[in-house]
Amino acid sequence: MNDSYFERTGERRFKPTVHAGGAWNDDELHFSPVGGLVVHAIERHRAETGAAGGLALSRIGFDILGRLAVDECEITVETIRPGRTVELVEAVLVIGERAVIRARAWYLATSDTSAVAGSPVEPLPGPEEFGPWPMSALWDGGYIASIDVRRRELAQGRAQAWIGSGVELVAGEEIGPLASFVALVDTANGIAVRQDHTEWMFPNVDLTIHLHRQPEGRWTGMDTTVTFGPTGHGLTSTVLHDVHGPVGSAQQSLTVRSLKE
Repeated sequence: MNDSYFERTGERRFKPTVHAGGAWNDDELHFSPVGGLVVHAIERHRAETGAAGGLALSRIGFDILGRLAVDECEITVETIRPGRTVELVEAVLVIGERAVIRARAWYLATSDTSAVAGSPVEPLPGPEEFGPWPMSALWDGGYIASIDVRRRELAQGRAQAWIGSGVELVAGEEIGPLASFVALVDTANGIAVRQDHTEWMFPNVDLTIHLHRQPEGRWTGMDTTVTFGPTGHGLTSTVLHDVHGPVGSAQQSLTVRSLKE
């Protein structure tokens, strides 16, 4: 069995492996490793085009425009707004000649603000303090089966978790810590479910990540709250952590639908 989520098949093309399979349907990709792949492509583009150094990702927003079929994909990246202090990059992922993901990433100049750094958000207890959670007992798919999840439930629709993976993002390629971190973030929508997913659907149509510090290490920490509104909409909100403390936040817009109808 392959030990990666994707294999490169061309300069901008990638083929998914069994590990990238989705949780809702076995013929779709899970967005989590796809998001990491997009960040990897953006980082490679910036390195190849000689983008300004001293910039770091501040925000990336993914819009999921269509079904993520288990098929070869192509990612194109373009610098929309170059600059030495602010830069905007756009990536488009195409499957079967259709754009299914559009992502925009803001990079901002870095400087020494350690004298005023701080957050009222308490760090999560370390991964070793959380018990293992067999997420694949609740959710299907190759991606869910590939990850190491440590979790504790706080209330209905509220949970904290650490997620790691020993599977490479792209076979044989060095992957930066940012892409590895982002490749696990979309899992948040499945760790704090409000309702039985065999009775209700609540897939996300987007993922937006804001960072105030660049993440480090192999673990992605999540303090997640899921809210369902009364008219078919929902929101998964997550404070993101690495082992050193909070690094930012993630938001996912949900479309909530009854499977009994």
